[in-house]
Amino acid sequence: MGLFHSERFSDIKAVASGPVITIGLTASMGGFLFGADTGQISGFLIMRDFLRRFAQYKPEEEEKNGVPYGFNNVREGLIVGLLSIGCLIGALVAAPISNRLGRRMAMIVLCGVFLIGNTVQVASFHAWYQVMIGRFICGLSVGGLSVLVPVYVSETVPKQIRGALVATYQLFVTMGILTSYYVNLGTSHVDDTPWSWRGALIVGYLWALVLMGGMFVLPETPRYLLSQGRKEDCIKALKWIAGKKNKNNNAMIESQYQEMSSAIHEEKSFAKKSFFSSFDPKDKILYRTLLGFGLQMFQQLTGANYFFYYGTTIFQSVGLTNPYVTQIILGGVNVVSTFPGLWFIERYGRRKPLIFGGLWQCAWLIVFAAVGSEADPNSSTVGSILILSACMFIFGFASTWGPGVWVAIGEIFPLRVRSHSASFATAGNWSWNFLLAFFTPYITSSIGYRYGYVFAGCNLIGVLMVFFFYYESSNLTLEQVDEMYCDRSTKPWKSSSWVPRGYASRREAAESEKERAVVDAGLREDATHIENRDRNGSIDTHTTKESVNAI
Repeated sequence: MGLFHSERFSDIKAVASGPVITIGLTASMGGFLFGADTGQISGFLIMRDFLRRFAQYKPEEEEKNGVPYGFNNVREGLIVGLLSIGCLIGALVAAPISNRLGRRMAMIVLCGVFLIGNTVQVASFHAWYQVMIGRFICGLSVGGLSVLVPVYVSETVPKQIRGALVATYQLFVTMGILTSYYVNLGTSHVDDTPWSWRGALIVGYLWALVLMGGMFVLPETPRYLLSQGRKEDCIKALKWIAGKKNKNNNAMIESQYQEMSSAIHEEKSFAKKSFFSSFDPKDKILYRTLLGFGLQMFQQLTGANYFFYYGTTIFQSVGLTNPYVTQIILGGVNVVSTFPGLWFIERYGRRKPLIFGGLWQCAWLIVFAAVGSEADPNSSTVGSILILSACMFIFGFASTWGPGVWVAIGEIFPLRVRSHSASFATAGNWSWNFLLAFFTPYITSSIGYRYGYVFAGCNLIGVLMVFFFYYESSNLTLEQVDEMYCDRSTKPWKSSSWVPRGYASRREAAESEKERAVVDAGLREDATHIENRDRNGSIDTHTTKESVNAI
């Protein structure tokens, strides 16, 4: 059912409290950090002061760059790509850090790491490797946050709005990219001075401090607290999230607590899990870990970062007078297109947007490659077609594969291996991110715009992977998603019809949970009422009789 179907909308409205929205927006600032770092480097690569300080002396580049300096493929690839290596390592270490410190405190620590990396870059003068090292340190933070933000949000918010709020991470990535493009455009007017690139980096402190400050206010995830035996803290967190601080009994809180409690009790029956438990074939753990890795890998192989990392250079090469403006156009499309993506995920589920989005992206990449490689790239008409095809591609990516993959990573893993499996899967994103960032200058210098054909083929393979291996998880709790993957009779391409045991539909299961929670809450309230009266020495026999009969 759709997001704006009356019943579906009422369900979402019931759980979309102020604290829930605050959690989604604040935690997603981790995506903003990633987007800002991704977007700003493309502008730095053509800023004259940045070139003079960190590029090689190349007189032949003066006509294009305005200064007799230019990057060779190795140095350019390392400056751009070392962020991704840091992200890869950060993604892998995020699990043990978050399991020891908690999701919330781990995110705060990672914000501090980002501030250190940003300072290393700002303090650079002429050593190009210092910029590279600073980006590597920032990558440690961004990579860890890319794992923890989806996990934090998924473990905190109600299932009715989980998909949209996890996908908000990708929305903030796009907003970070667009913001960095605007900052680059503003500082490009002084690109003969170090403030052209240092100014953009200094702005980055703000985003990290906003996230750090916000996480000091937000609660730890209830699932993590309960898994650590902190029952009272878990209930407090659930009440804070529900916006019911002064209510001792609430049906929704009861339902969430009981479901988490039973699931965690079952999880604790297993031995303590290590990283290698993510590769256990039992209960399709290995299957899901490899699926998550594959989804993250193919998100990179869609080709989106080809435009985000090197877009300014690409459009400068076709003679566009202000490539910064072109990047802002692409960034604007990226942000605007993410909003329908949040709706697609709730309206059409998880699988369909990825399948149709992959086909759409493939088609426009073929147009981009065909026009760019066969026509005169300096023609204004060709330039317009290239920009149009890039915009249409980004529309597809931002509304499907961009947010959809992060939603999957937050949903498909059981609690006992969630942090480890999510780390390994996200490492797939960053490893391919680095490979593309580093080797793209070599590939484009060899095959030019025909690179688009490579990405088009990768999109088709990604579509096939989703169709044959990814299960539909919309409108299910995380515990029910785990149950579905363990059901050997269910095939991925038929998984949208799967319902929890004992129910005729997913909606019936949700309604039953609410009814059961109301009954449980009522019984607990009656029991508390009896206990209080008994303690005071005056038992209300009428109330007691009704309560016992109800029990």
